[in-house]
Formats: sequence, C-alpha cells, structure tokens
Amino acid sequence: MQHPSKEERVHGVFEKIYKNYDKMNSVISFQRHVAWRKDTMKRMDVQKGATALDVCCGTGDWTISMAEAVGRSGKVIGLDFSENMLSIGKEKVKNLPLQNIELIHGNAMSLPFDDNSFDYVTIGFGLRNVPDYFQVLKEMYRVVKPGGKVVCLETSQPTLIGFRQMYFLYFQYVMPMLGKIFAKSYNEYAWLHESAKDFPGMKELKAMYEKVGFQPVQVKAYTGGVAAMHLGVKPRK
Repeated sequence: MQHPSKEERVHGVFEKIYKNYDKMNSVISFQRHVAWRKDTMKRMDVQKGATALDVCCGTGDWTISMAEAVGRSGKVIGLDFSENMLSIGKEKVKNLPLQNIELIHGNAMSLPFDDNSFDYVTIGFGLRNVPDYFQVLKEMYRVVKPGGKVVCLETSQPTLIGFRQMYFLYFQYVMPMLGKIFAKSYNEYAWLHESAKDFPGMKELKAMYEKVGFQPVQVKAYTGGVAAMHLGVKPRK
C-alpha cells in the first residue's frame, strides 16, 4: 500500500478537524497565539490602503486582522487548500462589516498571482504543513512587491533548557489527548505534533529566508521559543 504524501495527509487532517480547529488552536498555544499575532502585526507596521495575501489562511483569523489593518482602501486575499477550513472563514467574514477581503481555494506551492502583486504576504502556522518550505518561501518572495514584507509566524523549536523537554512532552502526550476530547481526532492532532517537531528552528528558517533572497530578515521568539516570527523584506532592485 502506498503511503499518502505529506500534502494528501495534511489535506485530510484539515478537512477533518476544521470545526474544532480554532478552539483547539487556543488550547495548543495556551491562548497565546492571539498575542503573538498582535505583536507580529505591530512589527509589520501595516499601512492603510495596502494589499496583502495570507497564505494557508485556514479559518481566516489573520486574514481578517489584516483586512481590518489595511482599511477600506486596502485589499486582502486569504488562500488555503482546505475547502472546509475556508468555509469556516467565509462564515466569519459574512458576519463582519468587511468589503475588502476575499477567500480563495489554492495551493501555496504554486500561488495563482503575478509577480510583485502584494505589499505584505503572511503565513501563520501554515508553513510547517506544506510539502516544501523552500518552494513556498520562493513563491511568497515572487508575489510580494520589492520593498514588501513576507512574514511567517510559526511554531518553533524551543530554546530554553527544560522548557524544550516540557514542550515536546506536552506536544507528544497532552495535546493528542486534548485532540481526542475535543475533536475525537487523535491521529489528526498527533500529526500536528509531528509537523511541529520536524519544522526547522529559528536559525535554519532565517537561513532559508536569506537563501531565497530576503534582506534584511528579522526574527522574534515568543514564549521561550515555542513560536517565532520571521519577517523578511524583498530588496528593491
């Protein structure tokens, strides 16, 4: 029997857990993910009237925050390959007075946009789920305008001694149990642990950013390195 590819597996996970994803995300990050995103957006210094793309937008939380930040004269597109996750996002958007947001089905590995299209390109807790990190960073680099920012907020490898061990313990044992209680989807949440464990640390991801061509690259660790922001600027030629 052929094993499913990472892409197929991830797709299956999110098509299945979409209803409980938001609730679960809060538990996984000890409610910290909202604070991390807030701080990240402060560092991004989002301008009114800007255009933004949120890659692997999931249920649309960061997309919505970006739409609020760019204001009515701006435009934000959220893209995800799970129709079910997008359906939750579309429900949220429907209940908000936002006219400047569009959620579309698509693949981060091959973004359906022209070069130099956006002022900001974001990816929140999504890069770990793609089949090829480097390819997605290259695609994000391609579609952002020169001088524009590509920002990744993602789980990272904790750097504090002791904290690291605790974190992996939490991810390995506690979280899948929570997954079971919440969503009756033990295997799906076990996958989230696997993808977080294999994700590059801060230094490796920064090196990847630089290899793609971003300059400068700013890195900020959150909560003992449990999560990190990478902000890269595409140089003006």
